[in-house]
Amino acid sequence: MTRLHFTANDTELALSALGRLMERHGQAPLGAADVIVALGGDGFLLSTLRQNSGLPVYGMNRGTVGFLMNDYDEDDLPQRIGAAEETVINPLSMVAMSSDGHEHRALAINEVSLLRAGAQAAKLRVSVNGRVRMDELICDGAILATPVGSTAYNYSAGGPILPIGSDVLAMTAIAPFRPRRWRGAILPKSAVVRFDVLEPLKRPVMADADARGVERVRWVEIRSEPAITHRVLFDTGHGMEERLMREQFV
Repeated sequence: MTRLHFTANDTELALSALGRLMERHGQAPLGAADVIVALGGDGFLLSTLRQNSGLPVYGMNRGTVGFLMNDYDEDDLPQRIGAAEETVINPLSMVAMSSDGHEHRALAINEVSLLRAGAQAAKLRVSVNGRVRMDELICDGAILATPVGSTAYNYSAGGPILPIGSDVLAMTAIAPFRPRRWRGAILPKSAVVRFDVLEPLKRPVMADADARGVERVRWVEIRSEPAITHRVLFDTGHGMEERLMREQFV
């Protein structure tokens, strides 16, 4: 039998489901579990993946946003998990230098974003693999997204949806002013991307890795981390590839 460890966010809806599922299926200690069942929304699933790299995570939607979650159903849970489709995700690694000289590191499963933190637009220099590709990008911000994250903030900002399993990343500008209506870029997964903040005192910028922010950055460097894997389980017929396909034909 599959040993399940249940975890939930701190909402009443998720906690009540947690109690029922533990009573029905038991609660394996985390160190002895085969699968983690996460009850909440996409944000909680991402948090669970970051904290438990290596163990497969099966999410059930007890939150508000559930693109990465399976439908909530208490029946036949071990059977559904046993038949689930697995998607393996490599996160992005962010290194950000703040204006006080401190270096900050974080991992992001969806995206790393640079966002203006003042009244004026951000002014960024964009380099890929050590070569400057854009001397000056004036915008409200910029996003580097994984295929999994391409349907989230990236897509809302006008970026492309990337097929799951594709070895590419999406770079998307948020409200670009110069170059006007820049459409962004699709980069190989192996690319090392650096954003240098120009005029950081006049035009402050913050960096964000899956909702973990660093204030007033001078530069940010981002790369994929193939050595780190996150395993996400989806109900049969509703895997990540199908979800990305449906998202494009709404």
